[in-house]
Amino acid sequence: MQQKRGIWYYHRKVPKALRDFDGRAPLVRTSLQTRNIGEARPRRDAYEAADNQLWGSMLAGDDQVRARKIYEAAVRRAEAMGFTYRPAEEVAELPIDEVLSRIETIADAGRTVEQQSALLGGEAPPPLVLTKVHEIYVDEIATAELRTKSAQQRRKWINVKKRAVDRFVEVVGDIDMNKIAREHALKVWRYWQVRIAPKEGESTHTPSSGNRELGSLRTIYAEYYAHIGQMDRVNPFAGLSFAEKAKQKKLRPPFPTEWIRSKILQPGALDTLNNEARAIILATIEVGARPSETCNLTSEQIRLDAAVPHLAFEERDNPDDPRELKSAASIRVVPLVGVALEVFRRFPNGFPRYREREETLSQLVNKYLRNNGLAPTPRHTLYGLRHSMEDRMKEAGIGDDLRRILLGHRIDREEYGIGGSLEWRQAELNKVALPFSPEVLAGLPHAIQK
Repeated sequence: MQQKRGIWYYHRKVPKALRDFDGRAPLVRTSLQTRNIGEARPRRDAYEAADNQLWGSMLAGDDQVRARKIYEAAVRRAEAMGFTYRPAEEVAELPIDEVLSRIETIADAGRTVEQQSALLGGEAPPPLVLTKVHEIYVDEIATAELRTKSAQQRRKWINVKKRAVDRFVEVVGDIDMNKIAREHALKVWRYWQVRIAPKEGESTHTPSSGNRELGSLRTIYAEYYAHIGQMDRVNPFAGLSFAEKAKQKKLRPPFPTEWIRSKILQPGALDTLNNEARAIILATIEVGARPSETCNLTSEQIRLDAAVPHLAFEERDNPDDPRELKSAASIRVVPLVGVALEVFRRFPNGFPRYREREETLSQLVNKYLRNNGLAPTPRHTLYGLRHSMEDRMKEAGIGDDLRRILLGHRIDREEYGIGGSLEWRQAELNKVALPFSPEVLAGLPHAIQK
């Protein structure tokens, strides 16, 4: 114990072997909040017992975790002295000038054993299997990227990477990350090759399926080694992909305008769907938003009391309820016209039933459209109404830039201005708004008038 200004403090050195693991190192110093030594001693003893237990568990803990922490500490020490950390076998192969520079730095007075080890590669990269690296990637490396995603977006993002890792384990095995070589990456590539382009028979998968998983493995590998200070490590998954031809892509066809008028907008056509699913279909006809965007609208984004009623597609930056949009271009403002305006007067708070559940919505709607004769072909889906809006805008002579803005697509040139006033956008959209009978809205909640 130590006393300062009359207050007793618990004062203890962190064991040298654990200084890379205990964030309080090199000293633990905690106020015991008393001037009375009789009260201070039992409090000191409690802190001491707690630290003994903590440090004991650290020493008896997962050797892989300890090895990784020690290795990462060596990397940081080397960087602090102006060098890139390299294992001892790689140091031996460096140009003689760099080896001498490292030795001269070590010779400087005051260099610790740990610093010497860091410059000469004394800590070997820890043996970590790929599944463990995936956990580190999610829990440590990708935290900034995941921070702005909603719970559902995080789940989907993590699952994409996990599928790629699981596939590698299935084909190659859960081997030490440091031993993954080009031959292992090629095994995974060949796994996909026989499914994408078999020598005989039909393909069972598209190039995008293989590219997605190979890309995930390439990213995990690169970002893990960058994380531990090996930015220049050769990536065994580099350059492995499959060509995607336009005819191979499964395009979602647009609904013909006359089909929307005569089928979907007919009174009674959607009556056996629940109200929120009905409303989303009707809104998509005139807004053209992605289902994921419409399902996750909040009352703050539905601005009915503005001079031009509109939807503001924005990212949610609330740390307790974040959500990303697909891209920067997806951030946009779309005036409400036609049946969409009437829908949002009835649903000013959005669609809570399908918030973070757009996949459930799409499956329900697509099945309903097929089973009720509302889809021209089995390939037509809810998303096709978005493509239909694009076609209607083209046919009405609405310019390419405005079409891209309204649908949330990137403009392939330097941008100037704000893309036109809301009043102008509203007038342009009114050119393509489809006529509808009020009976189409029968059974939906009463509209609010603003």
